[in-house]
Amino acid sequence: MALVIEIGAVIVVIIGGTQALWGVLGAVFTGQATELRGRQIWLKFATWILLALEFALAADILRTAVAPTWEDIWKLAVIATIRTMLNYFLAKDIAAFEAQDAVPGPPAKPVSS
Repeated sequence: MALVIEIGAVIVVIIGGTQALWGVLGAVFTGQATELRGRQIWLKFATWILLALEFALAADILRTAVAPTWEDIWKLAVIATIRTMLNYFLAKDIAAFEAQDAVPGPPAKPVSS
């Protein structure tokens, strides 16, 4: 079951990465590559990554629950701490960017190549 959940995490990253890549290419080819558009693409991709991190943590928990040794428990604790910190800071960045988008301001300038 843990392997199936890990495969789910990989699929989530692939979907998010593909969506982000298409978003970037679409913005570049349509001439709408602005800072705001880049932020929107990043927010969507970051959300997919957060979901993938949750899947990966769930897989690790399942593996440890089956036949835990103290070494397995310590590894899970370290992995869970790192992933939780990544999740927290990524979610915090997402919230900050969303708050900035809610504040009206001057239009974003196109990014030149």
